[in-house]
Amino acid sequence: MTAIDEKTLAYLLSPSRSGLDPSLFVPLLRLLAEGEPVTIAELATASGRSENTVRRGLSSVPDAEYDDDGRILGLALTLRPTPHRFTVAGRQLYTWCALDTLFFPALIGKAATIESTSPDSGISVRVTTGTDGTITSVQPDTAVLSLLIPDHDGPVRSSFCNQVHYFASREEAQPWLDAHPDGEVLDIEAAHRVGAAVASSMLAQADTADLDSVTQDAYSAP
Repeated sequence: MTAIDEKTLAYLLSPSRSGLDPSLFVPLLRLLAEGEPVTIAELATASGRSENTVRRGLSSVPDAEYDDDGRILGLALTLRPTPHRFTVAGRQLYTWCALDTLFFPALIGKAATIESTSPDSGISVRVTTGTDGTITSVQPDTAVLSLLIPDHDGPVRSSFCNQVHYFASREEAQPWLDAHPDGEVLDIEAAHRVGAAVASSMLAQADTADLDSVTQDAYSAP
């Protein structure tokens, strides 16, 4: 595991830093992948948590998006347009950052088609994945992804996601790298390895949390 892998994992897998609790985040992604807003009650049922616990968990991510009825529209995976288009089973969704697109397929267990606009040239980068998150194609094959791990706590979208882009080539990403000397630019294969490590750890944490919840319910049963 490289230094950037470790830094990314340490950030995204720490609820105290990113606000992302896998026990809520993974079931929420699977619900949002259906293409409809998600109610607190639906997420509570899917996660096996109380509605109050769900609300407290969501409050750790102030960037979370809601509609006027209080339904969840987005938390990293969103129904609102962004530069990162994420198509699943014919449903047009979006993500907050480029890295999201590389590990969400493994978390939701569905193949995806990703189209993202390079922020400088406007060139479209297109990636497809299998249901297990394996990358099946990248166009152009020179595409890269930028990563900048924040050295402070803060809202995950503004602190992390807003600096994670697809670029059509390493040369095109150089001005971003010049402006962010603490950042890194990874080819898509390397970026996918980071995403796969994040997905694997999140799934393990979510499974452990589910088991803990079942155990607690068993002990509290009359």
